[in-house]
Amino acid sequence: MKLRNWKWYLDEVFVKIIKDRHYLCGAVDHEGEVLESCVTKKRHKKAALKFMKKAVRRHGSANETVTDRFRS
Repeated sequence: MKLRNWKWYLDEVFVKIIKDRHYLCGAVDHEGEVLESCVTKKRHKKAALKFMKKAVRRHGSANETVTDRFRS
């Protein structure tokens, strides 16, 4: 049986695109590969949940998730 330690790092930043402020969120795995990214005009729970569901559907669930020094 092959053991794997699948860990995701989630981050969020504000970026300016043509004088408008947007919200960018991204998921990177433990090897540094970008799994998903998302840009929205506003920061809200609905967009975050949609982003996470899409990432899990495409890449499977992670054993550990790290967000700004918080592990779950």
